[in-house]
Amino acid sequence: MVYVSIRTTYLHDRVAPVSNRVCEVANGQPLEVLEHGKRFLRVKTDKNQTGWIEERAVIDEKTYDGFAQLSQQHKDDPAQATATLRDDLAMHLLPGRETPRFYLLAANAKVQLLARASALKNPAETLVVVLPSARTAKPGEAGKTPPATNPKTPAPPGNAKATVAGAEPVAPAVPPVMEDWWLARDAQGRVGWLLASRLDVDAPDAIAQYAEGMRIVGAWVLTKVNDSESDTPDHQVPEYLTVLDPLESGLPFDFNEVRVFTWSIKHHRYETAFRLHPIQGYMPVRVFMQNTAKGSVPAFSFQIAGTNDIRTDAATGITRPVTPRTINYDMIDTRVERIGPDMAPIPITHEPGEKKPAAKKQRHRK
Repeated sequence: MVYVSIRTTYLHDRVAPVSNRVCEVANGQPLEVLEHGKRFLRVKTDKNQTGWIEERAVIDEKTYDGFAQLSQQHKDDPAQATATLRDDLAMHLLPGRETPRFYLLAANAKVQLLARASALKNPAETLVVVLPSARTAKPGEAGKTPPATNPKTPAPPGNAKATVAGAEPVAPAVPPVMEDWWLARDAQGRVGWLLASRLDVDAPDAIAQYAEGMRIVGAWVLTKVNDSESDTPDHQVPEYLTVLDPLESGLPFDFNEVRVFTWSIKHHRYETAFRLHPIQGYMPVRVFMQNTAKGSVPAFSFQIAGTNDIRTDAATGITRPVTPRTINYDMIDTRVERIGPDMAPIPITHEPGEKKPAAKKQRHRK
């Protein structure tokens, strides 16, 4: 069996410059293989219609089983966010433009986001270190043999400068271009990887305008407050927890900022009640209710790394801390404070060369 992997195509009665259309087949449709040709297959539909189809327009049973297994493995995973597709987009078996693709989702379709990963934009891209040309001999050096170079000198890691004896330093190697991907689940329960730059995470416009050049990775309703002058249904205005990251792909964490937006009944607008940045945060993010002396209040949690050890899955590109820590907060009225059991300090990160932010006292509740 093979399965149609493009939107629609036609079966033809023969492989020739001039042929007749037999019938139309659509994405996901199963076809029985009757004969193999050069770049073409003769197939039969479930209605016993037979014809030829290009091999590149279908996937084989092994790939189909891979998508089925992916959907089964993640059918109960909690959604970290929802998103809307900007245009037609194919689900991939693994992150990467050259990986097998199957299900084709229509523009404006809604999907649930389950996990984030990064992959090379061009898998064939490699780092090349170009050795400098021989330098011009200085006065008095005529006839001297220049120092020998080792042709097996390995390329320097990262952006380290390569040097060769008797030559000027080589410019730093340019790192490969990375792209972010989301493991997503559609309304039919189908699961696959989608290119992150082709979808928009759902976030209300009322808080999206405060992103300040950051990208909202997820937004969750913590609670609702009543404002008789608001135009929301029943005058109930939601208050939000959001996580954000820089407009950059290939980062070894899911987000670097946590922000809570509460509603000001006096000014009838959203205000920032809590902000934690820059950190290296990881999903899952959870929103729940917490019992306190003042009753049940909204609370949330996220993960950070307990050590410097970060593991990246070789197959999917998903990055996770080896020893994760779960950080918890609750919110009473508009006051967000940290709660246990983990009360150790949260590392505040900064970019190389950037002035380290002053340490802030982290409020917590016993």
